[in-house]
Amino acid sequence: MGFTTSPKVNPMKTRLWIAAIASSSLMVLAGCGTGPNQQMGVAGGAVGGAVLGNVLGGNTAATVGGAALGGLIGNEVGKNSDQRNNQRYRNDGSRY
Repeated sequence: MGFTTSPKVNPMKTRLWIAAIASSSLMVLAGCGTGPNQQMGVAGGAVGGAVLGNVLGGNTAATVGGAALGGLIGNEVGKNSDQRNNQRYRNDGSRY
């Protein structure tokens, strides 16, 4: 009766899964934005947060958490930008 060892974790496969999860989350979050700046903010924030979370934490939880937090921050920044643009221009496209 021999002992079996657990298989080694392949770091390339792990990074591939992290990238797949981050890109899927990015597409889901970007679909929630209403204005163009809000969508860009979510997308940019999620990518930046995922990269920063991976650099600082170095694991999957930090990467996904960074993507979620970055997406939320990007959403708010983009929403504020869209609201400013809507206030500057009338419905017919002319300025005040």
